[in-house]
Amino acid sequence: MSVPPFGVGIRAIGRYVPERVVTNDELAARLPTTSEWIHEHIGVETRRMAASGEWSSDLGAHALVDACAQAGITPDQVDLVICGTFTPDLMLPSTAVAIMRKAGMDGGAGFDVNSGGCPGGVFALDVGRRYVQSGEYARVAVVLTDVSSKLFDPEDRTIGVIFGDAAACYLLEPAAAGRGIRRVTLRSEPAGYWTAYVAREPRTGADGRPKSSAFGENFTTMEGREIRDFVLGTLPKFIESFVHDQGLGVADIDFFALHQANLRLVHGVLDTLGVPLSRTLTNIERIGNTSGASLPLVLREATDTGRLRAGQRAVLVAFGSGLNYGAALVEWNAPGDFAHHGP
Repeated sequence: MSVPPFGVGIRAIGRYVPERVVTNDELAARLPTTSEWIHEHIGVETRRMAASGEWSSDLGAHALVDACAQAGITPDQVDLVICGTFTPDLMLPSTAVAIMRKAGMDGGAGFDVNSGGCPGGVFALDVGRRYVQSGEYARVAVVLTDVSSKLFDPEDRTIGVIFGDAAACYLLEPAAAGRGIRRVTLRSEPAGYWTAYVAREPRTGADGRPKSSAFGENFTTMEGREIRDFVLGTLPKFIESFVHDQGLGVADIDFFALHQANLRLVHGVLDTLGVPLSRTLTNIERIGNTSGASLPLVLREATDTGRLRAGQRAVLVAFGSGLNYGAALVEWNAPGDFAHHGP
């Protein structure tokens, strides 16, 4: 396969978090847990939750519009919208098209990908990268959006204390050759299929009445111990191998952006790699585990605060249900890298 005469870069990252802030104390008042337990084991202090009338497309449209504003363009100048979500507004049509409609787009194309929610920060990014590389789409918006709270079992502590709702949007464009997204590696462990899933499971509450989520009898189920063992046992070796395959060492990476599954897990992975926490940034403390949006939200905050600058190398790592996991090596672009490149 011929190598295109241009790279693919992340020109901008849009973000949106709902207004409602939910504290640990609020959850402890209705779940069998304490604020101290959540802090010690998960690392979350507050999380954001969508309003009753806010759905994945609402959050995603805000993020897409914000990404376009960051780049100084309008949504109509986007050629393709790819939405990564496990909480689609409807079974049909795609949430990407709903996002386009709410963002005021009139034309272009859109479709959804489902890589298991949390892994979408890398999986969906790679899908978008390949469409730009094809030369057929000059500007692709990859929107990661989930309203995870709408799939909660109201009595399930395991799920209820971890997740928050949010959306983020990678805006991808052709860039200078040799810069931008350099390499992506994706993996799956089918043996972990049942570690995290959403399924129709009729449940009865402590009062004997049927339970329901915003998606009816569908609820999220997660085996936290199995995910922890996988993350701490597999990811450090995978990251080290991925970096070495690019002819680099861990010390050559300026910034590590990891999916915000659990603050203790993020710190555990980096500790195993011998990476100081100064080379990462976390947001789970303030907004919870926001599924596929968590990784691009880390990148947005890192660029806004100067923690990640043009010319620096970043490794992006996402993981979750499937078990799916992947990594991307990105040489962060400067604004001038996007001028007059590509088809």
